[in-house]
Amino acid sequence: MFGLLLPNRRPIRVLCLGAHCDDIEIGCGGTILNLAAAKTDMEIRWIVFSSNEERKKEALKSADGFLGSTVNKQVVVHTFRDGFLPYVGGEIKDRFEELKTDFSPDLILTHYSRDLHQDHRLISELTWNTFRNHLILEYEIPKYDGDFGSPNVFAPLNELICRRKIETIIGAFQTQREKCWFSRDLFLSVLRLRGMEANASSGYAEGFYCRKAVLNLEGSCTF
Repeated sequence: MFGLLLPNRRPIRVLCLGAHCDDIEIGCGGTILNLAAAKTDMEIRWIVFSSNEERKKEALKSADGFLGSTVNKQVVVHTFRDGFLPYVGGEIKDRFEELKTDFSPDLILTHYSRDLHQDHRLISELTWNTFRNHLILEYEIPKYDGDFGSPNVFAPLNELICRRKIETIIGAFQTQREKCWFSRDLFLSVLRLRGMEANASSGYAEGFYCRKAVLNLEGSCTF
């Protein structure tokens, strides 16, 4: 899918947005690993909005595990307060406006707009407010709220990529290991479910939500 939609004559520019330190990895880590493996000339911005010093160290370790040294990357971890992002929305909007001035991505990976976590929804809303003519795919995060939907875009993953994704997450985010939802079984189950829905030959996939597509039959596809 991505090879058909993204440019081949220059580095692919990818913007990854997450409200919390492990959101990007859980929601779309496998797809990022696939992109990094398939195309080394990739520019990636990896932006996390809520963190503290301990979680920031984990986020930097995890981003390095997903992106390695072959990708032109910039990882930014902000320190807004977890659970309170909507109440400082103006400040976060400023960060989006600053980002827009110096980076024009081909692909944006952000939160699902109907996610029931208020921080997630704000990041998704500001993504759409800020980037009006870009390919935006919304990823999903499993959690207690039970807000999974029905994705309409799937990125198949082989089993090796799935294992690498999960082991990198588990290894990096030690502060989350006591949470009941933070487990290998749960992460793999989501990938298996989406793989079944996608009829992926490997049996695994990540699911995304795409609101709007404009098909240009003259050679490119923009969203």
